[in-house]
Amino acid sequence: MGAARESPATGRSLDGFTLEEQVHAGGESAIWRVTREGLRLPMVMKLPTPQDLDEAGPVVGFEVEQMIMPRLSGPHVPRFIAAGEVDGQPYLVMECIPGASLDVRMGVAPLSPEEVAGIGARVAAALHDLHRQHVIHLDVTPANVLFREGGDAVLIDFGRARHDQIPDLMVEVLTRETGTDAYSSPEQVFRVRNDPRSDVFSLGVIMYELVTGALPFGGAPGSTGFRRRLYAEPDPPRGLNAACPDWLQEIILRCLETDPARRYASAAQLAFALQNPGQVVLTGRAESTGRAGFLSAAGRWLRYAVSGPSAAGTVPWPPNAVPIIMVAVDISAGEEVVAAELRHAAQRICRSERSARLTCVTVRETPPIMVDSDTSVNGESLRMQHLTELIRWARPLELPVELLSFHVLDAPDPAAALVAYARANDVEHIVIGARGSFPKRSPIGGVSARVAAESPCTVTVVRTMEADRHPGGGDGAGVDA
Repeated sequence: MGAARESPATGRSLDGFTLEEQVHAGGESAIWRVTREGLRLPMVMKLPTPQDLDEAGPVVGFEVEQMIMPRLSGPHVPRFIAAGEVDGQPYLVMECIPGASLDVRMGVAPLSPEEVAGIGARVAAALHDLHRQHVIHLDVTPANVLFREGGDAVLIDFGRARHDQIPDLMVEVLTRETGTDAYSSPEQVFRVRNDPRSDVFSLGVIMYELVTGALPFGGAPGSTGFRRRLYAEPDPPRGLNAACPDWLQEIILRCLETDPARRYASAAQLAFALQNPGQVVLTGRAESTGRAGFLSAAGRWLRYAVSGPSAAGTVPWPPNAVPIIMVAVDISAGEEVVAAELRHAAQRICRSERSARLTCVTVRETPPIMVDSDTSVNGESLRMQHLTELIRWARPLELPVELLSFHVLDAPDPAAALVAYARANDVEHIVIGARGSFPKRSPIGGVSARVAAESPCTVTVVRTMEADRHPGGGDGAGVDA
């Protein structure tokens, strides 16, 4: 193991980093605030505890984190700075994220449904970003979630994580299930580590605790308590907190399904549901106020505790294989041909992306300054008229209601509104018509052309034969722009 290890202490230097102050001491690691000449970024150094350096699991976990963190980027992870081993002492240096972890909020639970949904949506967005970078966290707990000053959730502690492009060293040294017992998914009981829906389950546990103040499966340590989630159904949140709305209970209990196939297919779809409660399809989960009986628990035991993860299956990874697809529909008169072509394009995509969620959006262009009336000349709501037309447009798609949603956006700039909606909801693919003008062309450029240029995702521009005959008439060009 090299030279004798020195105990970390204030003032000690490791590879040019000076230990200033210990800010956290955990069971497997300690966190020190550090400085280094020439680096002004606030930094912390993570050091494994001395006793763990003689055990295979913690050492391999630290090695896994050293391999994964340099591959990650973006606002939802700490910026990686350095990793190394000095005199037999491994360490990680990363950006310091100020503020307390989500664990602190657990002390004041239950929180309001709005707070729970807001926190859940931000953590789900962070998980989706992580999954897109080929990593499943597998230890999503309140202690491992921080928040930036702007509100973005930050995930930390990747010692148990799985990266699909590097060897899974952790699985080779595991002798039992992985993760933190109270928050781990049922498939982790069987050491299944390649399903991103495991993180969706863990976030469901966090939201359950935030809204009720209790853990859904109790806090019993060890294998016995860990395996309870294979057969025991949690008390419905509304039975513990009457303030929990039916839509939030539906979301949480869907996350906590034993079978991963019954959960949200991706963290992005979970975030979408939390940000759009009016679009949540309610099932029997939302209505329940009491725990299931003995026969139900026995059936769950036979299905999952005996058969194991083979009943669960996995989903394609990374999660852009189960995307949120936005179809921007112009419902104005005269655009029926384009609307029909959009429907055909949406049908083709849904056939190939069977787990995709389709969100149908139209824009009601409003004046930039004056207050716009929502009432037509005959007294009907213009917004409801738009929504009705949008639903009528989607009816021939014959998609399950849980995979469809409808939104009418009010905005003076349709292109900007569509791009903002796509960013806010982690849309992977936009389908828009080349002549879709919502309802008139913008003087600063066509709507579809601007959406294609400014969107953070793939954009398919659907053209019609009429647009091809009149090159100057369309407002966008190209496919998969």
